[in-house]
Amino acid sequence: MSFSKPMGEVVRLPIPNNTAPADDSAPGINAAPDDAEDLRSEGAADVDTSFEVQLDPDADAEGVPVDDGVGYLLDDPEGDAYPVIPHHLRSLAGVGEAIGRHTRRAAHRLAFHAVRAPRYLALAGVWGAVGVWRLIDRQLSWWWVSENDYLRSLAVAQGDSREWYKLHREVKETRRVRGTILAGQAAAVLAGGLLLVKFAPWWGWAAVATVAVPWLAHFGRPQDHPIIAPATTVPRFRLLNHDVVLRAYYSAGLGHAEKMNEQVTFETTMSRTKEGEGSQVKVVLPHGTGFDAVVKAKDKLASGLDVAPSQVYLTHDPSSHRRHTLTVMDRDPLAVPAGKTPLLDCKRRNIWRPAPFGLDEHGRKVALGLLWISILIGAQPRKGKTFSARLLALYAALDPSVRLSVVDGKNSPDWNKFAMVAYHFIRGTVPNRAGDPVRQFIAALAEIKQHIIDTNDFLSTLSVEECPEGKLTEELCRRYPKHLFIWMLVVEEFQNYFELPDQDDNKEIAELLSFILAVGPSSGVVLLSSSQKPSGVGAGDVQRLFNRYRDNHAVRFALRCGNRNVSDAILGGDAYSEGFDASALPVGKPYLGVGYLYGADDHTPTVRTHLADHGDAEKILTAARRMRERAGTLNGYAAGEDTGAPDRDVLGDVLAVFGADPGLHWTELAERLAGQFGDRWADATADAVSAQCRDLGVPSVDVKRGGVTRKGCRKRDAKAATDGTAAG
Repeated sequence: MSFSKPMGEVVRLPIPNNTAPADDSAPGINAAPDDAEDLRSEGAADVDTSFEVQLDPDADAEGVPVDDGVGYLLDDPEGDAYPVIPHHLRSLAGVGEAIGRHTRRAAHRLAFHAVRAPRYLALAGVWGAVGVWRLIDRQLSWWWVSENDYLRSLAVAQGDSREWYKLHREVKETRRVRGTILAGQAAAVLAGGLLLVKFAPWWGWAAVATVAVPWLAHFGRPQDHPIIAPATTVPRFRLLNHDVVLRAYYSAGLGHAEKMNEQVTFETTMSRTKEGEGSQVKVVLPHGTGFDAVVKAKDKLASGLDVAPSQVYLTHDPSSHRRHTLTVMDRDPLAVPAGKTPLLDCKRRNIWRPAPFGLDEHGRKVALGLLWISILIGAQPRKGKTFSARLLALYAALDPSVRLSVVDGKNSPDWNKFAMVAYHFIRGTVPNRAGDPVRQFIAALAEIKQHIIDTNDFLSTLSVEECPEGKLTEELCRRYPKHLFIWMLVVEEFQNYFELPDQDDNKEIAELLSFILAVGPSSGVVLLSSSQKPSGVGAGDVQRLFNRYRDNHAVRFALRCGNRNVSDAILGGDAYSEGFDASALPVGKPYLGVGYLYGADDHTPTVRTHLADHGDAEKILTAARRMRERAGTLNGYAAGEDTGAPDRDVLGDVLAVFGADPGLHWTELAERLAGQFGDRWADATADAVSAQCRDLGVPSVDVKRGGVTRKGCRKRDAKAATDGTAAG
């Protein structure tokens, strides 16, 4: 007879009455941490780690991932299957790193035990002597048949003489047989000892001692006194099973164990996460209790589980408000830094590919696609907001085809090095020696707005065969680099430009930013905004435009916030009901750069961003400038141009300063331009002039002047480029 269960019915799992033992004898509790972690990180699917104990005998061993990792998460190409060859062993550098790691561990263990070798020998001798005595005592007890004493005493107590005589005869016979065996054993040991004394060399004694002494020492030592101490620490995790989870939910007020209609049940068995870093189970709440209640009780739930709140993750089931997946990490994943940014290799990047951002709570790489979106980053001061925004801007800087505009509303040194590559570089809100930053910002926004309009107009002129969907593509940007390119606008502390003394400036900036936010992403303009004050800014139309600008960002990244209202302003009103409150993120130095990445995908990870400090940023930007110089895309502020002034006729000015000379070095050309056209070329450098001329079709060639050959340009090439531009 067979029984079938209708699809969709919740299976209530049997809950064991007693939890698994928590002593050291529990299987797997004292597994060596280093080997287990290495095997786990190398993709071994069937490795017993220090936490993988059988909590539920009938449980399915295969875990169900909390999310599929689709979108910005960099998945394994094999899908759910573990790779045949781990990713870190697919290169010589990865193999070398693995060999080095194991070599360092082996060297540490060797040094650790070598220092303690005399102590080990002394303990082995002491416990070896105890082992000899215990062995003799056990054999004597075996020979004397001491286990029969109870039966004979029982026969005496019952007055059964026949049974006593029967047992006595059997004991005498057994003692005779066992005594013979022991006598033979003693004779053999004595003969072996005499042979060793008479014939064996010193290494024979050493071989016997090597085998006998460790065995006797192990036999003689107490179970809780190991002779050889471990060279590494042994991790111990919370023992998680269904009973522990039920206790936590009931103590958090999410149900009642005694009331039938208020009991918490489970839809799946307890299992390990796909990454092997935690445990998870799908929980079904009582009728009338929803996911919102679990979110509010998260701290109490963590207390019931005896873990930190940052180890508890709740994933809502879109099919039911009663169901969710509870994931409990073995360690606090947010306290483990994600490490330095991979951009430090200073290699050229492609803006059409996702930018590495950090690691999520499961240790998976998080990469964010920057195109077609706008990004809002918010947090309290000194929580990693600027560093997070700078990571994405550094990625864009390493693509020479990307035009970069940096506007720093707080006028801090954090963005100063971007002056090496930025087309616009604007700091503060108060006029200074560089000019009026407010007017410069308005001019920059107007230029970006015009670029958006020009891009859409240019795309409309292309044929259906060349541009079938009327959208910007990577191929079109390569084909028409002068007309189509990606432009990133970074606005740090953007609220400062909504609170200017001049209300007309506030309104003009607000209207331009709103236009760019609404239309820019589809035209290849990436907007990266950051703020520590995302609400309560402006009044009237300015306030309305500010809120619209803030709320229309497609992707939000919220680090630690002061309160829930600020978190909602950054993440949006729906985030809290989904379990995301940036004001509840942990506080402390280990948690700098930790935040919720909301809106990039259906799943919202808790990201630990990579680190790029000031020195790292300078190194990356120096490489980015060289790339732009070689590609001929260094322009604007970085090239010494006044981006707030009207466009100058580069080729016309160059031809005007040549005079009768057929060719000039770039250095001479820059000096002549600065001397004759100081209003337009006062700060021009040789690199800047070279980049602009090459961008207009003037080749950089060897020019010999005064017996010295250096790079420069020829007058005929400049004139040919001028004629070609006019003809085009």
